Amino acid sequence: MKNILLVGIGGFLGSIARYGIAYFFSKYSNFIFPIGTFIVNIIGSFLIGWIYGYNRGAGFLPYSLFFTAGFCGGFTTFSTFSLENFSLLEKGHYIAFFSYILLSILLGILFVFVGIMASKIK
Repeated sequence: MKNILLVGIGGFLGSIARYGIAYFFSKYSNFIFPIGTFIVNIIGSFLIGWIYGYNRGAGFLPYSLFFTAGFCGGFTTFSTFSLENFSLLEKGHYIAFFSYILLSILLGILFVFVGIMASKIK
């Protein structure tokens, strides 16, 4: 139960942080490029990479679930996607690495389209 609460509270805070950053950049920049989401994805990837590296080397960060599955998961699932791909590369699973990236992006975009089409069915 403790772990579920840690992940839930971390996710709550990560989601708020994502919204705040995305809102700030959408309101105060004139980029066509989705800079807020891009920044969130890069920050989230750095954070989950730092936590992963710290846990592997220097010791175990207390409340890692709060930060990884919770905060980073709520902040951006892209950070988890990036870490999983790094892990595949690190283990030499190159076909799985490229497959995961290509399928995730292509099927993700396809299923956004399918979802939009399904929403129009009455």
